[in-house]
Amino acid sequence: MQQATVDLWELFLSAFISSTIAPGGSEAVLAYMASTGSYRIENLIVAATVGNTLGAMTTWGLGMLAARKYPVATLLSAEKQKALVTVKTRGLWTLFFSWLPVVGDALCFAGGWLRLPLFSAFLIIMFGKLCRYLVIAWLFI
Repeated sequence: MQQATVDLWELFLSAFISSTIAPGGSEAVLAYMASTGSYRIENLIVAATVGNTLGAMTTWGLGMLAARKYPVATLLSAEKQKALVTVKTRGLWTLFFSWLPVVGDALCFAGGWLRLPLFSAFLIIMFGKLCRYLVIAWLFI
């Protein structure tokens, strides 16, 4: 496998992990890779966007599963309870902001908890993440 392909998979994994279980630096990885000029920008943006979106949808799915078993007050941290209220009152388009640090994961979890429409949630989350990665790539090319 070519090194460029391996590097894109590493960016994908960094973006996925950054949007699920651990804080990560997919933005820094993308910025570095874009600044080297060694990669097609389109490939970098696609790898980062797809990885981060799938990670966010994993968090959305965890929210949906958690809602089946646990009441809000016993499971959710104050941050996630606040995100739940925000998504409930402001609607599906709040998921566009899933790219934001700290609150983004909570918004995705809340979207799943509230059982927002899967396909619509996916598209809105992906659009927000794509916009973020486009800006980062543009800043560092």
